[in-house]
Amino acid sequence: MAHTYDTGRMNLPFTGICTFGKKPYIEDWDAIDADVAILGAPFDAGTQWRAGARFGPRGVREASTLFSFGHAGAYDHEDDVTYLGPEVIMVDIGDADIIHTDTQQSHANIETGVRAILAAGALPVTIGGDHSINIPCISAFDDQGDIHILQIDAHLDFVDERHGVRHGHGNPMRRAAEQDHVTGLTQLGIRNVSSTAREGYEDARAMGSDILSVRQVRELGVAEAAARIPRGVRVYVTIDIDAFCPSIAPGTGTPSHGGFLYYEVLELLQAVARRNEVVGLDLVEVAPDYDPTGSTSILAAQLLLNTLGFIFHERAQR
Repeated sequence: MAHTYDTGRMNLPFTGICTFGKKPYIEDWDAIDADVAILGAPFDAGTQWRAGARFGPRGVREASTLFSFGHAGAYDHEDDVTYLGPEVIMVDIGDADIIHTDTQQSHANIETGVRAILAAGALPVTIGGDHSINIPCISAFDDQGDIHILQIDAHLDFVDERHGVRHGHGNPMRRAAEQDHVTGLTQLGIRNVSSTAREGYEDARAMGSDILSVRQVRELGVAEAAARIPRGVRVYVTIDIDAFCPSIAPGTGTPSHGGFLYYEVLELLQAVARRNEVVGLDLVEVAPDYDPTGSTSILAAQLLLNTLGFIFHERAQR
C-alpha cells in the first residue's frame, strides 16, 4: 500500500475531524467491521478530587492525529517491523452516551459500547474518563471466557465501599476481582500514599492480586515483571495515566510522583503482548486541562498506538 500523500489528499494531522488516529468513524454500532474499535467514555463523576477526565477522550483523540501522516503503517527501526499496516483495520465508534450525575446509566451505556465491539469480533479500546469506567468494561466480558487483568497505575483502586460509593474511581479493581470471569490481577506501579487502606491491600492479595511498586518493577526488570502474569492467560490491560511520573504526565487528577517513564511501560506491554493474548484495553484519567503543553495526551495516544502495534504484530506471528 502506497503512502496516502502519494496517492490522494495529504490530510495532515492539523486538518479534518479528530477521530482516533484519523481513522474512520462508525456511528452505527451494529455495523462495526474492524480488527480494533475505539470507544470514548467521557465520564468523570467517579472522581474523589480533581475532575476533568471527561475531556480525556477528546484530548487523546486530538493528540493521536499527530501520528496520522498517511504512512502505510508505522516503521520501527529498532524492531525492524512496520506496525499497524493496512492489514489492521481500526475504527472509531465515538463516545458512549454519558448522563451527567447518573453513574449507573452512564456505566450501562459504556458497557453497551464494549459489548458491541466484542460482538463484532474486534478488540475494544476504551478511552476514559475516570477509572470507574473500567467497571462496565470488565462487566462486558462476562460472556467472553476467563481473563486476567493487568493494571498499570499509581493507586490500587481496591476500595470496597466508602460512604456508600461502590462504583467510583477508587473501586474498579475490587469490582473486577469479584467477577467470576476474572481469574487474577497483576497490579504494577502502585506507590506512595494511596486511596486504599492496609486492609484493602490484604483483601486484594487474598482475592488473587500480585502487587508491585515502580521500584519493585525496576528491581525485577521488565521481563521478570511481565513473567509474573501466568503464561497463556488472556489479558485485559487497564492503564491509569497517573502510573507515569507527573514530570512527563502532569495532566491527571491525582498525580503521584515517582512513577514510570515511557519506555518502562512500553517495554512491559510489548513483553506482555509476546507472552499472552491481549483481549482488551482501556486508558483512563487523562485530564487535559491540567497540562497546557498537551504532552500527557500525546503520551497516551502514542502509548495506545504502539501497544496496538505490538498486539497485532504478535497475533500475526501466532
